[in-house]
Amino acid sequence: MKITDVKVYAIQTPIAEPFYYSMGYVNRRSSVIVEIETDEGITGYGEALCHGQQPVQVSAAMIYYEYRPLLLGRDPLQREPIWEMLYSRTRPYGQGGIAVNALSGVDIALWDIAGKVMGQPVYNLLGGAFRTEVDCYATGFHRKDSLSYPEALLEEAECHMKNGFRAMKMKAGFGVEQDVECIKALRNFLPRDICLMVDFNCAYSFGPARKLVYALEECDLFFLEELLVPEDIEGYVKLRKISRNYIAGGENVFTKQTYRRYMEAGALDIIQPDISSSGGFTELRKIAALAEAYQVLMFPHVWGSGISIAAALQLLATLPPEPLIFRPIEPMLEFDHAQHPFRMDIIRDGICMESGKIQIPDGPGLGVQVDRELIKAYAVDF
Repeated sequence: MKITDVKVYAIQTPIAEPFYYSMGYVNRRSSVIVEIETDEGITGYGEALCHGQQPVQVSAAMIYYEYRPLLLGRDPLQREPIWEMLYSRTRPYGQGGIAVNALSGVDIALWDIAGKVMGQPVYNLLGGAFRTEVDCYATGFHRKDSLSYPEALLEEAECHMKNGFRAMKMKAGFGVEQDVECIKALRNFLPRDICLMVDFNCAYSFGPARKLVYALEECDLFFLEELLVPEDIEGYVKLRKISRNYIAGGENVFTKQTYRRYMEAGALDIIQPDISSSGGFTELRKIAALAEAYQVLMFPHVWGSGISIAAALQLLATLPPEPLIFRPIEPMLEFDHAQHPFRMDIIRDGICMESGKIQIPDGPGLGVQVDRELIKAYAVDF
């Protein structure tokens, strides 16, 4: 089997009402979709993460101009050699960032092909599934200029509970005092059996972050995410030593080498690699093995379209409970509730959430059907 073509689609569309978080406004949703064709008529799909603020064309160009020539004519089942070859070739760009982000989309497409060739879901290729469904937590609570806070947070939380969610994650990072007020208001509003996490998106330096940790220590939060920039591993170590709540991070961290430094330092209780940005299946299975060895929880970050969600579900199926006891902590799927016009349409609504749970697709490859015409409709030039 040989790769005959690699198509890359930079897709994006504006959203009806821009929202903002600690890093700024988001006025569009975007993604990079990778389509790899073979001489046996089998096609695989992958996705490279776009947060919505960065130009979608950058990652698309990396795949098309750097990776595509190296992939043509290769055996798509040689996933590990291909990953190492592409990573080594792009090492001069830096050992992460846009090169690994783009490589992630390619790698997911190769695993999709492998699953389709073997007639198996990707989770079986990775060693098998610990679960057939996963609990979801609702990611949302982004800010809008038209709303008042903390009142809007309570209204959104009510909607999530009515939809069956037993866990949710709010956005923060708008100043220590405002964050404390809003987090406490939401925590006090929610029943105690509803799990609440808080994502700061790298909003603080160590001093304000320490102040927040102390102010929130009685709030019974499941985790505090990305209080600091990812470069400050030492700062995370110090926060973890004083926090009663779990310290989480990692969506802006790439490859096993960097995660190893976090784990050796004891910087995080929960790591959050994104399969569409941190290295694809090939690298995340190694990061997962590191996490298991260091007894660190792994809750993958998810922000992409239905293709990224499908890939994350395949990975989540394979993550062992921590620890393997009667009532362990099970990994959860991050379910984005911000505006996204093509999130589920791109996979023809192939994934459905019901009562806060999602069944893991068990079809070949990623287990979903991709709508090529919809992808083309949202595509932009690069």
